[in-house]
Amino acid sequence: MTGLQQRAAEVADKLAILRAHLKQASAGAFRLRGVDWFAWVTAGGSSAVLHTTDHGVAEVLVTPEEACILTDAIEGERLRAEEIPEGFTFHIEPWAEPELRERYVLNAASGRSILSDRPAPSAGHGEQPLPYALRQRRLVLGADECERYRALGREASEAMGEVLRMARPDWTEYQLAGAGAEALWRRGIHPALVLAAGERRLPAYRHATPSNEAIGARAMLVFCARRHGLYANLTRFVSFGPAPLDQQRALMEVEATGLAAVQAGKSLAAVYHALEAAYRHADREAAIREHHQGGITGYRAREIVASPSTATLLEEGMAFAFNPSFAGVKIEDTFLLGPDGLENLTFDPGWPAVDVHGRKRPLWLEQQTW
Repeated sequence: MTGLQQRAAEVADKLAILRAHLKQASAGAFRLRGVDWFAWVTAGGSSAVLHTTDHGVAEVLVTPEEACILTDAIEGERLRAEEIPEGFTFHIEPWAEPELRERYVLNAASGRSILSDRPAPSAGHGEQPLPYALRQRRLVLGADECERYRALGREASEAMGEVLRMARPDWTEYQLAGAGAEALWRRGIHPALVLAAGERRLPAYRHATPSNEAIGARAMLVFCARRHGLYANLTRFVSFGPAPLDQQRALMEVEATGLAAVQAGKSLAAVYHALEAAYRHADREAAIREHHQGGITGYRAREIVASPSTATLLEEGMAFAFNPSFAGVKIEDTFLLGPDGLENLTFDPGWPAVDVHGRKRPLWLEQQTW
């Protein structure tokens, strides 16, 4: 079976899921606007052009009879040729006449309610949010999605390692982030987020957007790397001289406690409470309040962030990206929960690592200055 045929089969399965929910809700149509849901239902297609918005240049309308790509004449032929597998029709309107799309949607829904990932408050036909069960269903990835994820994670970690091995103390944070983005784009990966912080700014800010300051003796690089709609999230450090090993080890113990709590049937809140206890044991009780701890990932960099009250039950097929941190030290990879436990999708066998309770975890890369 070819890649396009595989995607078409995945699309057919997902359309069947959507139509079952339509029937259960007695609704007329699903209207999926976000780049996340677009990627999910098209088995990896992209509606993203402007990468700083959740809305793409196309929508998907699913009724009991039809699955239709809604877009304009600027985008239609490119999407048909490059992004969309079999299983969809197209409604392409002139870019200056968006009202034609609204008319088409109303006719397709036949007077029944429309369910949307991003309901339009001004819509006269009363759009409603997606059913909770469907939103939960998206979090559990199928076999083909997992294979796409494995390839993404492997290549994102390769890009990260390539850049940090080239980095020099006189690089600015802009240069480091730019090199990271270039390494991702060269692999066909969208740099949805690239953070970079050098020696001075690293301990000051958890979300260090890059600046024109030289990185100096150490630096952090963070990727939220997107391809086929899926996100690989990872953080790595480079040090030009001795790295703070004691800090790394203490944080790895915190992370290990949290990862050990990721088990099918447990809640995401249970993972949060495990991390909270681990911070307390490390005498860093306040750290959990200084930055979120990550959570479930997939078609968004964070689908659901872990909190003390997040009741979401964990299932095999879910992906996770946790990011415990102390000031100036963080650790993050993307994992997939399978029958044998957590699989590290962003593991780089060439990166320095240490065994932590049976799991290889990344150390800081120690580089010589030239």
